[in-house]
Amino acid sequence: MGAVTYPNEGVSKFIELNFVPVQVQISNKEMTQKYNVTWTPTVLVLDAEGKEHYRSVGFLPPDMFIATFEVGKGHYYLDRGEYAEARAYFDEFIERCPVPEVLPEAIYFRGVATYQQTHDPKPLKEAYETLTSKYPDSEWAKRADPYKKL
Repeated sequence: MGAVTYPNEGVSKFIELNFVPVQVQISNKEMTQKYNVTWTPTVLVLDAEGKEHYRSVGFLPPDMFIATFEVGKGHYYLDRGEYAEARAYFDEFIERCPVPEVLPEAIYFRGVATYQQTHDPKPLKEAYETLTSKYPDSEWAKRADPYKKL
């Protein structure tokens, strides 16, 4: 990713605006063990206390990197219990996302965030219905399958 993704201007700006980047060599056994990193590239979203909120393993081209870690930012809000922020973030991201491969995960977690915020199970079923109609072969449609019974 050092040759293609990280030098990309869009990726650089995205990282600069959203994260504090730290690169750790795979030879740093203390860090790789602490964060259970066994393959490169592994990119983690951590908070200031070092708690992991999102992880990606393997190469991502620039557009996929940005979209993937936008979903990771939504996970950060969810993990912190900031459900209204997570819901708003996923809503906005879904509207403008140019990378359809990451949309199923965002749709799934928008349903989760909305449910967590309202305690109404209807958004989970809506996520299931959207996923099965638009992305029926996605892993997120399969994960949402129990929501069809709501």
